[in-house]
Amino acid sequence: MQELSQTAFLVAATLKVLAVFAGVMGVVALLTLLERRIAAFIQDRLGPNRVGPFGILQPVADGLKNFLKEETMPATAAQPYFLLGPLLSLVPALVTFAVIPFASPLPTPWGVVDMIVADVPIGILYILALSSLAVYGVVMGGWASNNKYSFLGGLRASAQMVSYEVALGLSVVVVLIVAGNVTLTEMVWRQQQMGLWFAFPLSLAFILFVISAFAETNRLPFDMPEAESELVGGFHTEYSGMKYAMYPMAEYAHMLTSSALMATLFFGGWDIPFWRGDDAFRHEGIWIQGFDGEGSPVPAVLAWWKTILTFGSFAVKTSFFILLYMWVRWTVPRFRYDQIMQLGWKVLLPTALAYVMVVAVTVLSLDTVGVPYGFVWGAILTMVSALCTAVFLWVVDRGRILSGAAYGLRERYRIQARTLGREAVTPFGVGGSGTTA
Repeated sequence: MQELSQTAFLVAATLKVLAVFAGVMGVVALLTLLERRIAAFIQDRLGPNRVGPFGILQPVADGLKNFLKEETMPATAAQPYFLLGPLLSLVPALVTFAVIPFASPLPTPWGVVDMIVADVPIGILYILALSSLAVYGVVMGGWASNNKYSFLGGLRASAQMVSYEVALGLSVVVVLIVAGNVTLTEMVWRQQQMGLWFAFPLSLAFILFVISAFAETNRLPFDMPEAESELVGGFHTEYSGMKYAMYPMAEYAHMLTSSALMATLFFGGWDIPFWRGDDAFRHEGIWIQGFDGEGSPVPAVLAWWKTILTFGSFAVKTSFFILLYMWVRWTVPRFRYDQIMQLGWKVLLPTALAYVMVVAVTVLSLDTVGVPYGFVWGAILTMVSALCTAVFLWVVDRGRILSGAAYGLRERYRIQARTLGREAVTPFGVGGSGTTA
């Protein structure tokens, strides 16, 4: 396949930017409706069903409402920063999608078009750098509001970001060790080449990444920066109209990007499982499907229908993680703030550090022994990761690391019983366990 000319490249790049930006904004609008319908399903009610057929126009009504609502400006707020906060939170969430490949290459009469807006050589580093900037919009909005509740929400957001950004970065380091590259297109190809998605040989890294991603997006059970029961509305208490709407838009955009990133890093991105016909990677200026037994490149067969199928595969994987985000929000109760800090610093950080060492030693041992990169290589790493995951889940079992409020109540009953010199009869049963008394 021929390379794109400069004019064709500029036209293709412009169309991709417009399509991805419009697509992300459209999906963000639909996610607000989807979450309300999922919440209604879980709570056994109908949800939005009045505006348009099946309530499909509810996001349009919400957008018009936010445009028509009165814009308020607190008299004591730092106005430039108060206005900049929502924008600084939304923009990083939108531009990070630019380096995520969402389909296999598209052949055209003018050349092959990569289905990625910008295939920069620092792919995952670009995402980590820009996604971390979103918290500044939250902190800036909370501080500039000159409201104690908003300020507390901003402080919580900064502490939560620092606590979980380290674990998230270390979980990505494990992926970099296995992939040997920081570009996301290379990571997709390495999973195709192995014949296993990284979710299997790097199962513990996947778990750590998912937990950290929930905390980074401020979604339940990690929504301490908002915490309506404690901080009224948290960091956006003083916002209204479109300035307020930009914060939920940033949250949903960040959730969409995180879901797409999880699908790319751990589930093969646009790769279709159990089919090698979609494998395609640029090698020395040509598109190849892989290498034969002698190490010679096998040319890839590109087709427009493969591009559509792989985009569908990517969309299904991303939708699964979006659904997971929403299901957890309406199922799991909010953590206490001390539990969030304890989980981040005492559990995820040491676990991620230890796991990086285990994976590095395992990869080095496999390379030293001479096991070639492939299915067997990945199967051995899968067994090692399964053992690490089992140990992690056993140690973090309820009552071992994260003790709930009932744990302290149970201990209080036992202390009172010892003081009175009789057997403890608690709401949890005799001695704190067994049949409820």
